[in-house]
Amino acid sequence: MLKKLGIVKTKNKGYKVFMEHIAPDFLDNTMIPSEYVKFCWKKYETSGVPRTNSLNGTIFELIIATLFVKEGLVPLHLQAQVAFVPNVNFDAILYTNETGPIGLSLKTSLRERYKQADLEAIALKYVHRKAENYLLTMDAIEAGMVSNKIKNGDVLGLNQAILTTSDEFDKFIDELKKKKFVSPGSVEIIKASRTITSDDIAAACKK
Repeated sequence: MLKKLGIVKTKNKGYKVFMEHIAPDFLDNTMIPSEYVKFCWKKYETSGVPRTNSLNGTIFELIIATLFVKEGLVPLHLQAQVAFVPNVNFDAILYTNETGPIGLSLKTSLRERYKQADLEAIALKYVHRKAENYLLTMDAIEAGMVSNKIKNGDVLGLNQAILTTSDEFDKFIDELKKKKFVSPGSVEIIKASRTITSDDIAAACKK
């Protein structure tokens, strides 16, 4: 299903771990967003698969991508570049006519990497003034720290840092559902390696 939908290009290690140990039937999962993230991450932690930082990041990206797809938050652009924002690859992008791009930075843990996410967010807002940028993470302490920096004005580009296993994440998803997401216009505003649409979901679910 991950490959059918275009969430992954190839059946790599992350694909195999997700499909064999985590949530192969994710489209049928009815958990609220934070519970889905907790469920999937616990499955990963108890899978017995040797964990690395790289695999952790891949699995987290798959969890968030499948969550957005099952919640109908599409078109979803993965590993995306935005026109006139050079040298930046966003983990994920949504797009509305009202605000333009909504950038998502996905990090299992932060340390100093929130600074990179903030610089990318600033670059996006420089071109698309109404753009929004959110940092989604599994790191509760760091999410709180970055949130405080945003409030104090020390982080300029990010709208919010959100712990994906919290109630705050559920509220974030609910707010996104109120928006109407569209594909960008005739100018190639977003260039993504993979894009999942509602048509893809319908086609993948046909029996």
